[in-house]
Amino acid sequence: MTNAGSKAASSRVLLRSVSDETLAAVVRECMEFCDWESLVAPGSTVVVKPNVCSAVPDKWEMSNTDPRIAYAVCELLLTRASKVYVVESDGLRVTAWETFEVSGYRGLEALGAKLVNLSEAEQMEVEVPPAGRVKLPRLMLTADVFITLPVLKTHALTYFTGSIKNQWGCVPQYDRILMHQYLNPMLAELHAIFKPQISIMDSIIAMEGRGPTNGKPRQMNLLLASRDSVALDATAMRLAGLDPQLCSHLMLTAEKGLGRWEQEAIEVDGDWARHATHFEPAILDKAIAAMDFMSRYRWFVKYMLEKDLVFYPFRALVQILRKTGLVEGG
Repeated sequence: MTNAGSKAASSRVLLRSVSDETLAAVVRECMEFCDWESLVAPGSTVVVKPNVCSAVPDKWEMSNTDPRIAYAVCELLLTRASKVYVVESDGLRVTAWETFEVSGYRGLEALGAKLVNLSEAEQMEVEVPPAGRVKLPRLMLTADVFITLPVLKTHALTYFTGSIKNQWGCVPQYDRILMHQYLNPMLAELHAIFKPQISIMDSIIAMEGRGPTNGKPRQMNLLLASRDSVALDATAMRLAGLDPQLCSHLMLTAEKGLGRWEQEAIEVDGDWARHATHFEPAILDKAIAAMDFMSRYRWFVKYMLEKDLVFYPFRALVQILRKTGLVEGG
């Protein structure tokens, strides 16, 4: 499965266990593998985007990027960069501040990094086909370097969520679910706009099954890193026994010439045989498909998905239907 040493390889991915040495040491190796100092000039501005999407106490560890990774990355960056921003946007029923708080990100400010809620930051309109003009954070468009810190997870709507999907959280509208009808092509366009230079994927506790927030935790104790987000996502999928060609946004991003997904074009530095496994894929059942279709309507999002008193009882009913077999994927 690994192509280490292949002269034809055009993209490189690092695969390292955090069980063999300290997490900080593995993060440093990831950053050095990506030659971070050649990207981060002294005095530069760097944006770091972890995946911090859940504020549920018993789910955040498998849903969100381990804060220790962000801490180690920021400590290195602050030896050269003048400004380091760690960013996330609000979701439908949760704010970025709540997810930062639950996940232990607040302490980053003591290091000298700044936490930013992109939903509250200055925005500018950018053409993002096929959705049209979309407001995006000015900070994301003006920073010198962008580093993404995703989590390895399956996803009911996009098959997989990793480096490319993590940029969805850079769209500051809390109700960006209204644009889900354009999700896959938008992700490819956002990748072209934001241009992440380094991707470090948290696979310490990954997620399989009903991701990206309601799946099952899978302890892998791994970090993956690359300058090529497409290659990183494709490699992570293969590591988890998933097929990259089933991930539409990955293939669309590759078609734009923004990275390589082909196995023979990727050099993997790491012990593949030791860590390769097989994940339970996410199931796009009728309930999720129906919700995704209806999410293009503002009234449905406002009065059904945003309202806890409506959403949670409806979700409980769907869970019962799944257990009884009336909705597939129970």
